[in-house]
Amino acid sequence: MSRVCELTGKAVMYGNNVSHANNKTRRRFLPNLNNVSLISDTLNQIYRFRISANALRSVEHNGGLDNFLLKSRDADLSIKARRLKKLIEKKQAGEAAA
Repeated sequence: MSRVCELTGKAVMYGNNVSHANNKTRRRFLPNLNNVSLISDTLNQIYRFRISANALRSVEHNGGLDNFLLKSRDADLSIKARRLKKLIEKKQAGEAAA
């Protein structure tokens, strides 16, 4: 399982540990990933994602999963999230037409 957020695309970063003597050794900065269940208001279903804590705050700030997905770029989303975004767009288009 890769260490990548499914909604924002945030992944592992690399850098250096720098000691007091200025010795540099490579290290990894891991994203703060959590398994969460998010509710889609449009589809009335619960979906499980592995997202960063920052993404969870962004979802809440944007007013829920549906609004967050509709505003986000497809390049940042995982395949699962892209499929969900298409389902939400299709459902909302059907409701607007009816």
